[in-house]
Amino acid sequence: MLDPKYVREHQAEVRKALEDCKSKVDLSLYLDLERRRRDLMVSADKRKARLNQASEEMSRLKKEGKDITEYRSKLSELSNEIKTVDAEITAVEKDFHEIELQICNLPHESVPVGGEEANKEVRRVGEPKKFDFKPKPHEELGLTLGILDFEKAAKVAGTRFFSLAGLGAKLERALVNFMLDQNSQKGYQEMVVPHLVNYESMETSGQFPKFIEQAFAIEKDKLYLIPTSEVPLANLHRGETFPAGSIPKKYTAYTPCYRREAGSYGKDTKGLIRLHQFNKVEMFQFVEPEKSMEALDQLTADAEDLLKKLGLPYRVVVLATGDKSFSSVKTYDLEVWLPSQNTYREISSCSNCTDFQARRGAIKFKREGGAKAELVHTLNGSGLAIGRTWLAILENYQQADGTVLVPDALQPYMGGLKMIVPAKP
Repeated sequence: MLDPKYVREHQAEVRKALEDCKSKVDLSLYLDLERRRRDLMVSADKRKARLNQASEEMSRLKKEGKDITEYRSKLSELSNEIKTVDAEITAVEKDFHEIELQICNLPHESVPVGGEEANKEVRRVGEPKKFDFKPKPHEELGLTLGILDFEKAAKVAGTRFFSLAGLGAKLERALVNFMLDQNSQKGYQEMVVPHLVNYESMETSGQFPKFIEQAFAIEKDKLYLIPTSEVPLANLHRGETFPAGSIPKKYTAYTPCYRREAGSYGKDTKGLIRLHQFNKVEMFQFVEPEKSMEALDQLTADAEDLLKKLGLPYRVVVLATGDKSFSSVKTYDLEVWLPSQNTYREISSCSNCTDFQARRGAIKFKREGGAKAELVHTLNGSGLAIGRTWLAILENYQQADGTVLVPDALQPYMGGLKMIVPAKP
């Protein structure tokens, strides 16, 4: 959420930012509700002060044995007025909260303005391999090798699910362990977190209400399957204040992720690009406000380092105002090269959410010297999406005979295996 005071004092700037983000929020309604809420609170406070004053005066007169009939009537009248105003405050706050949750975080001044077409490439790392044969798509390679199966998964769960077998499953596990080890070495604390969370956790992380249609819900228990481990990680310290000197705090976690992919009918239906369930290793940070942009660059570099060690060509793209994530002020996408598609595809998204999530979740920190608690800044990044890394390895390390070489960095996690060959019947 945004600071209402900031919005009120920078209306033109906020309107322009929301326009750049293609937001349809009615800012005039937001400002009107915020003003009404403040006015009602002032009115309630004045009445409560008068009530306290009248109550004290009545107590004094009662001790002196004087008539207090007039004060009884006044107290009753003020009490009724306060109840009426409090009810109005509750109604206005409900409407105000609903609209403030729809407002995205405002883009950083360095973010290009526009939609997806305005995304700006920052750098490319690694040269795409030139094959002396036509490279096959990962789904064909996986089926031929006997390590990827969509039919069995569809029988078990439906479309947009998959199963891995043999060396395919082992490669997936190797990627998870490799990423967790690498992140741990960089100071991220490994966590095991719930895959089911409550509504408040989804709201704090910025998933709800905007993306509620994308979530899988367990309605009986009022729980939701996580779309990313960013959600539970962001909520680990909800309602808490970090003691002085205890941040930055860095976490990493591996989880399955679940998304309905509502609205994407017919898009990326082949292979492992867009699924209802996929696995991911996440990186998350709680940092001091003045250090968050620097932390974003480091977080992105941490994700890039994984791709470098795996020998996968990629590029870094800064997302434009209309394409960045809802909760972030600035987002870098890492896109890996896929030979079969002759293009780059997203494999990681690294974002600085400033105090947007912290304000929703009341997550604060104290500085040395006992100063007043402040909101922390939060950052998140995929390090990396496992399925897309898996398919990128198959495509970039494929050989003419259909076998796939194992990247050097993964060989220790694959028992020294250097090549994936067709599974025996």
